[in-house]
Amino acid sequence: MPPPPHQKPENVLKRANELIGVNQASAALTLLHEHITSKRSRNVPIASLEPVMLLLVELAVEQKKGKLAKDALYQYKNIAQNTNVGTIELVLKKFIELAAEKVTVAQQKADEVQSSIEATAGSASVEDLEASETPESILLATVSGEQSRDRTDRAIVTPWLKFLWEAYRTVLDILRNNARLEILYQATAMQAFDFCLKYTRKTEFRRLCELLRNHVQTAAKYSAQSFAINLSDPETLQRHLETRFQQLNVAVELELWQEAFRSVEDIHTLLNLSKRPAKNIMMANYYEKLTRIFLVGENYLFHAAAWSRYYNLLRQSSVLVAAGQSKKADNPPTSEADLQKAATFVILSALSIPVISTSRSRGAMVDFDEARKNKNSRLTHLLGMSQAPTRAGLFRDALSKSLLRRAIPEIRDLYNILEVDFHPLSICQKISPILARIGADEEMAKYILPLQQVILTRLFQQLSQVYETVDLEFVESLAQFPEPFQVTRGTIEKFIMNGNKKGDLAIRMNHATGVLSFDADVFSSAKAAHAGSGAGSAESETGSVQRLQSTPSQIVRSQLTRLADVLYTTCRYIDPTFNEARIKARDAALARARAGAEKEHLEALARKEVIQKRKEKASEAQAAREKENARKKMLQEQALQQAEATRLAEEQRIRELKRMANEREQIKRKEVESMLKDMKLDDLDGEDIENLDSNKIRMIKLQQLEREKNSIAEKLRVTGKRLDHLERAFRKEEAKKLPEDYAAQRERDLAAYEIVKEQTLRDAEQKHKDDVELKHRLTRLMPFYESFRSNLHERRRDEFEKRRRDAERELEKQVAARRKEYRDRKIREKREREEKERALREAEERAEKEKEEERLRLEARREELARRKEEMEKEREKAKEIAARQLQREEEAMARRQKERAAAAAAPPTIRREAPAETASSGGPPRLALAGNKPSWREREAASRNASGSGQGTPEPAAAAAAPPPSRAPAMDRTDSGERPSAGPPRLALAGNKPSWREREAAKASSGGGASVPERSLPERSAPPLRVASGRGVPIERGASGRGVPIERGASGRGEPREEKEAAPAEPLKPSGAPGKYVPKFRREAGGN
Repeated sequence: MPPPPHQKPENVLKRANELIGVNQASAALTLLHEHITSKRSRNVPIASLEPVMLLLVELAVEQKKGKLAKDALYQYKNIAQNTNVGTIELVLKKFIELAAEKVTVAQQKADEVQSSIEATAGSASVEDLEASETPESILLATVSGEQSRDRTDRAIVTPWLKFLWEAYRTVLDILRNNARLEILYQATAMQAFDFCLKYTRKTEFRRLCELLRNHVQTAAKYSAQSFAINLSDPETLQRHLETRFQQLNVAVELELWQEAFRSVEDIHTLLNLSKRPAKNIMMANYYEKLTRIFLVGENYLFHAAAWSRYYNLLRQSSVLVAAGQSKKADNPPTSEADLQKAATFVILSALSIPVISTSRSRGAMVDFDEARKNKNSRLTHLLGMSQAPTRAGLFRDALSKSLLRRAIPEIRDLYNILEVDFHPLSICQKISPILARIGADEEMAKYILPLQQVILTRLFQQLSQVYETVDLEFVESLAQFPEPFQVTRGTIEKFIMNGNKKGDLAIRMNHATGVLSFDADVFSSAKAAHAGSGAGSAESETGSVQRLQSTPSQIVRSQLTRLADVLYTTCRYIDPTFNEARIKARDAALARARAGAEKEHLEALARKEVIQKRKEKASEAQAAREKENARKKMLQEQALQQAEATRLAEEQRIRELKRMANEREQIKRKEVESMLKDMKLDDLDGEDIENLDSNKIRMIKLQQLEREKNSIAEKLRVTGKRLDHLERAFRKEEAKKLPEDYAAQRERDLAAYEIVKEQTLRDAEQKHKDDVELKHRLTRLMPFYESFRSNLHERRRDEFEKRRRDAERELEKQVAARRKEYRDRKIREKREREEKERALREAEERAEKEKEEERLRLEARREELARRKEEMEKEREKAKEIAARQLQREEEAMARRQKERAAAAAAPPTIRREAPAETASSGGPPRLALAGNKPSWREREAASRNASGSGQGTPEPAAAAAAPPPSRAPAMDRTDSGERPSAGPPRLALAGNKPSWREREAAKASSGGGASVPERSLPERSAPPLRVASGRGVPIERGASGRGVPIERGASGRGEPREEKEAAPAEPLKPSGAPGKYVPKFRREAGGN
């Protein structure tokens, strides 16, 4: 079927409103969607499409048709993104606002429903006061596991929350990677974060973060597209950073620490791409969130490093604000209280770094494997540090910046107890009040557990320097903490085992005696015996623990070193030559250094120059390679693009062919289905609709009709037979009971008749009595009635007479008006008729006058033509006279040629020309009398001969005419060789050819006389005389066509009767040898007269 005709947006909007008015919002939405997604809508003005799109969005939100809205929004963005971006923002904002309003309304409705449920439950009477819960409520609570509030929200609010989430995803997908819509994209992302935070949607938040990451990767991949966002632009990158910081804040608020860490990585990536440094307030938020992430992940080392970076940033911001180099709004608050709090947390977090690693590992050599190194490297880069932090390094940095003076007194005391003083028997006793004060603060209470680990580590390290063995109960009495933070014996044993496993402690435990033995073996494998072994301790080899004395194992390990030091010192004091040899060696080394310093300097300069040249060559070669690679890459990309374009075009063609084939199949199928529906062939026995055509359908229909016809006929036959038998049986049984039924019916009819008869008589008698009574009553009213009627008749008669008179007067007025109108019309028609007659007479007079003028013009033209004709006759007479004189001259020339022919025959011929085989009298084809043909000299000679034969002829021409024409033309001598070849074609006597000078001279010579020629035998114009081949020799003999003897024909060839002529003998003219000269026509005419 062809697609429906395209409608204007205004008409579509009007039709949609009509459908909404009749409660057909779904049909209206479908109509608007089809109009927006139509290809013809791409050329419609955006101002006309915007109301249609707004109404579509509103209907889609009301009906929860998110897919329709998404499809329409994509199409609308493609239409409007190149012309008007504002309308896209308007439509998308409207979409989000409507979805958010629906969620708010659903929340209010859920609150109302819950309040009504609670009120109903509170007011309901309880049958059993002792049983607060019924069996049904217990079973429902067991199955569902949710309260009524949750069920209400799931039924009312959750569908709209899902729709709002899909709306956010749709808008973000539409706005992605478009620089024109970047601001709206970031605003929508912020709204989506607020949505996840407000409704605690953790799963949707994870999906949203992944969606934004994919969008950034897509933007980097398709950065060459038009309107693509440029991450190198500082403004764009700043907006992305703000979005990621908001994402980090929401992740921390939702306690999604993995997403928070990924957000931190995203922020770090964007910061590396940024060409301008981020604002201090943003970086402060970045480090503050990192501290929370690391604390939750129990990574206390990087947690302390993040606090250190945070404090450094605060101190730097305070200096910049104090110096006026930065705005206060771009920096975090840097008051003294803020700095003191940051310093306190820096020291406290550094103290909380466990000396013994608490991570689960399989041994001391596994903690710092490759994966852990990579992880620490990533975390170091996230903090912007050049190398991984250490516990000792953090303390050195804090001491160098005087953080202890800024920290609160409790933290300073804690630092001195753990890192400076040596008091193994009172360490826990001194720290307990500090822990109590730290535990009172909610933010600091998180550090109690790691501090306990550090305290226990220091306790055992200091005890190992004082005791070899110690009772476990004594250790338990020393490890006393405030009440909420007490540690058990099992905790202490577990800590000892972990320290031994990591290699930080060397303690043996005897559970039978309850004694702890510190390892005193000189060959002990404690951590101190394996310097740099990479164990789990966060302390360096030179720990901060104050040592009272060395252990035996330490003495054994250092005895060789100490022996070497003592021997070296002894040699220095006992043997003077030892010092002299050492001093001489040193002096010789200094002398060699001074002697070779200049040479080494020159060599270093030369080497530097060589290195510089090699670098330049290498850079040039690298540039050339890069240029060549770029060229190859560009050619490859062009080839790939061309191949891709070809592939896409082929795929498009294939898709188009498939689409057309599918459409044809669908149209065919719909036609078949419609035919089946029209024929009511819904149930086909195993027939494939795809293979059906119209003929098969008709055949199937005919077969079905035939089967139905036979079935109906059979049923009718069976039914008729059954009815016949049944009716026959009924009648047999009925015949037995008819007399009894007739008697009973007759009795019932007689009884009914008697009853009806009596009732009719009673009714008639009663009616008669009533009528008589009514007549007597009305008789008293008759005089009044008669008088009333007579009065009424009189009034009606008077009124009628008055109306009749008025009508007659009106009729007379109308008749008079009609008569006047008739007279006026007649007068007007008469005047119009007279006007028409007058106009007709004037037209006839003008025609007569024009006819007379035309007649006069024709007469003047005839007179002019007659005058011209007379002039032409005179000119013709003159021409005839000139022709007669020319003929006379030709006759004289013929006579001379005859005389010269005898002399010319004796001479050897130089040029011979074959005469035509037949003469004019031999019956050849006559010459055509065409316009412009001039008579040749032979024709003129024949004409003059005929004229002389009729009355004035001479005997010589007659004799010449009687003689037969020669079969061959006489030989002609040609002396000219520079003009025309002897065998070439003769000159044609065409119209427009001018006579040569010889012809003009001959005309002058013969203009004195000539015989008269009949008028019809002479041509209107004189032909030129015989042309001579050159100025020397005999003239060429030729006919009318220039080839032999001319054909005998009439004089003029213009309808005159033909005469029998004989061709005159061709006599060549003798050239005069005089130079030619042009003579004007009037001179020639004057000479002829």
